[in-house]
Amino acid sequence: MSINTSLQAVEELLLSVARSSVPLLSETSQHILSAGGKRLRPRLVLLAHAAAGGQNTAEVVPLAVAVEIIHTATLVHDDINDHGTLRRGRATVNSRWGSTFALLTGDYMFTKTYEIMAPYSAELNLILARAAIELVEGETLQIQAARAGALDRETYYQIISKKTAALFVACAELGATIAGAPGEWIAALRDYAFNLGLAFQIIDDVLDLSGDSQALGKNAGIDLAQGRGIAAVRDDGADARSVAAVQVTPDTAPGPLKESLLSGQSPQVAIEIGRAKAHELVGRALASLEALPPSDARDELQALAQQVVTRDH
Repeated sequence: MSINTSLQAVEELLLSVARSSVPLLSETSQHILSAGGKRLRPRLVLLAHAAAGGQNTAEVVPLAVAVEIIHTATLVHDDINDHGTLRRGRATVNSRWGSTFALLTGDYMFTKTYEIMAPYSAELNLILARAAIELVEGETLQIQAARAGALDRETYYQIISKKTAALFVACAELGATIAGAPGEWIAALRDYAFNLGLAFQIIDDVLDLSGDSQALGKNAGIDLAQGRGIAAVRDDGADARSVAAVQVTPDTAPGPLKESLLSGQSPQVAIEIGRAKAHELVGRALASLEALPPSDARDELQALAQQVVTRDH
């Protein structure tokens, strides 16, 4: 079965497992799930499985669904915290149904993963459980740093390691582990996914500075409005320039806010540094794949890494 065929199976199962005996939960869950999205995480599960020699697609599709449901649940909860109104090109659950039903929708989707994962081994359940814990820890650190009024470089990387990279790592581990891959292949895919996740989030933050809401399918500038911005993306050389966290008040306009980056320097500097760091991380990710045998799936993992840093939404 091709990756695209497997992804179609993921789509069908996603909408099926989101059904509830309470119609409102079915409606809210399918509202966000049927909006699509990049489906990057399920694709990573499927590709890691194939690159590690996996043949049984039926056993890996539910794992791909589980990670996408967890990811989508975090988006629903993030939109409550950030007061977001647009997600995947649609009104957010909280803006359409209110924060209480949005909170319950996110909770419902999180708990659906118990049902999906029940038939699988304790090892696979622990992989996903650890990632879910780190997601919550990362979001907590992010809000805590925003309320404290600053995001330094170390905290920024700690946050994106937990909030984004951890689930990428789980995707690779789930796919490779159920394929019965040797330890060195799993380790290589874990390293690939970790660096890919960091690069993905840095590009996301760059696009938050430079993109527009319609192109992104979500509210552009929302990280800046919450006092987070793009924090301390820097090379380690002696001539490195740093991107400082930007502090704003609720009435700060996006235009003047961007001009305040880098102590008055052009926001383009922050964007260029962020993209350079993301390319460096993708280079590390690609190097990790050399431990795997050549295959179409490995080629697709390489292409996926390049897409992460060249995307515009």
